Amino acid sequence: MKRTIRKCFFLILSSPLFISDAYTQSDGKIRGKVTDTASKPIAYTAVSLLNADSTVVKGSLTTENGEFTFLNIPYGKYLIVVEAMGYKKSISGPVAIIGANKDHLIESRLFLADALQLNTVSITARKPLLERKSDKVILNVANSILAAGNSALDILSRAPGVMVDNEGNISLKGKRGVSIMLNGKLTHLSTEQLTALLRSTTGNSIESIEMMSNPSAKYDASGSAGIINIKLKKNQGDGTNGTITTGGGYGKYYKYSGGLMLNHRVNKVNVFGEYNYSENKDFQDLNVNRSNTAGAEQTFFDQKGREVYLHTDNSYRAGIDYYLNDKSVLGFSMNGSFKNINIASENRTSMGSAIFTQDSSVVAINPGKSRYADQAYNLNYKIAIDTVGQELNADIDYAHFYSNNKTVYNNYFYSTSGNLLKAPLIYRNATPSNVKILVGKVDYTIPLASKLKLEMGVKGSYVRTDNDFQFENLDNNTWNNDTSRSNKFIYKEQVSAAYANIHKEYKSTTIQVGLRAEFTHSEGNSLTTRSVVKRNYLDLFPSIFINQTLSPNHEIGVSYSKRIDRPDYQSLNPFLYFSDLYTYNQGNPLLNPQYTNSFEFSYGYKKIVDATIGYSATRDVITTTLLTDSVKKTLLIKDQNLASENILNLNVSAPLTIAKWWNTTNEVTLYHTNYSTPELMGVPFKSSKLTWLANITQSFQLNPTLNAELTASYQSAQIYGTYKVRPIYGIDLGLSKSFVDNKMNLKFAATDIFNQRKANISSVIVQQDYKVYQKSETRVFRLTFTYNFGSKLIKAVRERAKGSSAEQNRVKSGN
Repeated sequence: MKRTIRKCFFLILSSPLFISDAYTQSDGKIRGKVTDTASKPIAYTAVSLLNADSTVVKGSLTTENGEFTFLNIPYGKYLIVVEAMGYKKSISGPVAIIGANKDHLIESRLFLADALQLNTVSITARKPLLERKSDKVILNVANSILAAGNSALDILSRAPGVMVDNEGNISLKGKRGVSIMLNGKLTHLSTEQLTALLRSTTGNSIESIEMMSNPSAKYDASGSAGIINIKLKKNQGDGTNGTITTGGGYGKYYKYSGGLMLNHRVNKVNVFGEYNYSENKDFQDLNVNRSNTAGAEQTFFDQKGREVYLHTDNSYRAGIDYYLNDKSVLGFSMNGSFKNINIASENRTSMGSAIFTQDSSVVAINPGKSRYADQAYNLNYKIAIDTVGQELNADIDYAHFYSNNKTVYNNYFYSTSGNLLKAPLIYRNATPSNVKILVGKVDYTIPLASKLKLEMGVKGSYVRTDNDFQFENLDNNTWNNDTSRSNKFIYKEQVSAAYANIHKEYKSTTIQVGLRAEFTHSEGNSLTTRSVVKRNYLDLFPSIFINQTLSPNHEIGVSYSKRIDRPDYQSLNPFLYFSDLYTYNQGNPLLNPQYTNSFEFSYGYKKIVDATIGYSATRDVITTTLLTDSVKKTLLIKDQNLASENILNLNVSAPLTIAKWWNTTNEVTLYHTNYSTPELMGVPFKSSKLTWLANITQSFQLNPTLNAELTASYQSAQIYGTYKVRPIYGIDLGLSKSFVDNKMNLKFAATDIFNQRKANISSVIVQQDYKVYQKSETRVFRLTFTYNFGSKLIKAVRERAKGSSAEQNRVKSGN
């Protein structure tokens, strides 16, 4: 929970005598007590002491008995201001500290009258769907109708400037290498495991999504494209309250979900918990047309396949915060999920010596089961050392992730007449994986002078992954282990980091300069092949941010940061993982981290129009490549380091109010991408492309309880490494109706209503000839019902950012 102490500004007439006396030291004291209209003490409420120039001299929180004390107050006149969310502001004074009159007891009680009960007062103010701040863009998911019933991955794919491909890879403003955080904590998961985690996180539990393209040195240096932080909801009521959510949907197949969120807050203790369940059946079509040339022989492949998935997702969160006193709080939280996927896959590959002819075919029936489970614990402590902003935060995190994918591959060979050509080839594999993460961090903030602040901290992380790839062939109705394709791979990584960040505000200029150092020790050990890869490296990551207010209507900013992307743990694993008989994935234990230098210039006009121009240069860029083997006639998917990636991007955002009932958010991003490497498949490689993205959201308030939302998105053709993707576009629609003083809400959402979102992929390498078509279930109609119950007295809630988010982000989750 985050306690927010807002400064209160007042016009106070003061004499020269008062101003000089205010800076003369004394041992003045002001004491008092805060109660409500029923004379009940109000605990842990913010109290501010203001001087003549409306500056907060001291700040404090009331004790459990509602009492507060300000000591060592200089001579002068002061106001005492009490603010709490849900109550009217209370002002007492002026109180004079002068001469012998230095000890004041506020005899009259400070009443915080007229508590805002949500069941009697209609609050219509809403956060905008899209907010822009100096260092981030915020998508307020809680205000979006289209979030209802969707997963975190679905919502993320529709966020401005964000793209998510069919494999779960996330990019921001055209750049891959995004670090994903949940409640300020890096996830340390591979792409596959992260995808499973985001699919099991329901959109109903998300408060907002923060997108930072150039994070400061305070954040982990991982994530060359920046950081996306998904903030989950916490019930903000005092007393006991909760939210029940249930819903269903249908596209090609059914889906439904339900969840319960509870919060109990009283005096020093806040306890919260949440559980969500969903069941979702969907599909993905995958068609591949390609040709293979080996000398004078040419073979054409026409592959058509469909996979049907049945997902069952369970996720939960629970925690407790205990306020030790008015300055410190101790918290513990845990969260986890477990997910099962049943897969029915059928694939037919036709082969011929000429296009559109068939000499033979292979029918593959590949049933599979996947299981993902994760559990994370966080212990945290926060203390406000003084009233001027000195603060210490400490976290310890432990997380464990488990996954296992089991697939049986049944390959049947047919002639053009439909007769079996030979005995079926049947094999199976299992990929159990365990990831353990331990992280500790300490952050310290101290004001050095007026409007000058220093932040510094240290962090240490240890990650161990254990992957056991088991490959078996069926011979004479007996499963036999294939030692040439089985492998056990263990990866260990330790990262030690320290940072310092200094922030200075001038009259119209803000400057922030930071430096982060990270030492990495890693060891990848393939026990089967007795191959070990060890690395030790120290990196420095500087950052600088300068914002300048030119006038009330014009503001500019410049920023620079250096960042790193380490390979995710699964990509380092040298396993061969078959998609079918002719297509497979392979890890690369020799992958190096990639480094990115990013520059950005921003301009804002009247807080309405925002524009940014950015440039990033990445070396040793980790890229997914599709490589053909003309001898084996196979297609290999493998991550490799290309020499460089350079991206130039322009982003313009302009939210507009067309009428009182009609608002629109408009965002356009253009980026030019250039890849190059001296050797790929035996020849130099270069590729480049100009791409643009457009996202337009129309919000309509048809009446006080009925809202509508229409979103259109378009992504032009783009390239990524060795392949290019044709345009992707779609339109979403949503309606929301509230009942019973906003306690109940019914939302209808339709995604991709014209069923147009699909991927058409082809190679940019001249020697390769393939075309890939991917289409998943994107057109879905959902109905979601929400009921809020219990006490609705608003009170600020403490939020917590764990330390293990970066490590969890590199564990792959299910697709």
